Amino acid sequence: MTESEAKLLELLRELDDPEWLEWPRSFDGDEIAVRFGSLVDRLEGDFAAHCTTVAGRENQDSSEYGRIFVPGDATVCGTRIVVCVRQFGSLALVCADNPGAFLGTDEAQAEGELDGADLARVNQALVELGYVVVPEELLESDYDGPSRLPSHVRRPTWWARFFGFF
Repeated sequence: MTESEAKLLELLRELDDPEWLEWPRSFDGDEIAVRFGSLVDRLEGDFAAHCTTVAGRENQDSSEYGRIFVPGDATVCGTRIVVCVRQFGSLALVCADNPGAFLGTDEAQAEGELDGADLARVNQALVELGYVVVPEELLESDYDGPSRLPSHVRRPTWWARFFGFF
């Protein structure tokens, strides 16, 4: 495990509060909505395309705040990019096509479905707006936090804790 992965796991453990599964105790819906809107505007400008979104109350029983879909016709490889934003600690995930479609962005790039420059543009926008990008590969590691995950979760992972449904 790299040092940056270890720091991300440490952050996930810090954010993990068993009493607050869907959103953190300090959740500010207005603040997250403004930041999410800024991210949508930024990605639409960077990719010169309208991005579809799902956000807010549309994500019931989940710690997800929203998703932004950069259309495939605006990307180099022709595959849409999906950005998933959490209600916890401004966590974000970037993936090609859909979460779980590939074993992460490295695999998507190796298969020619995600261009490195497109990924860099999305990651730069996220970082500049204060998000913490968590690689999908890291989220697939075994969950070892204090929260009791729902019984429907077959394999407890960090994905199930912060990116799944409750």
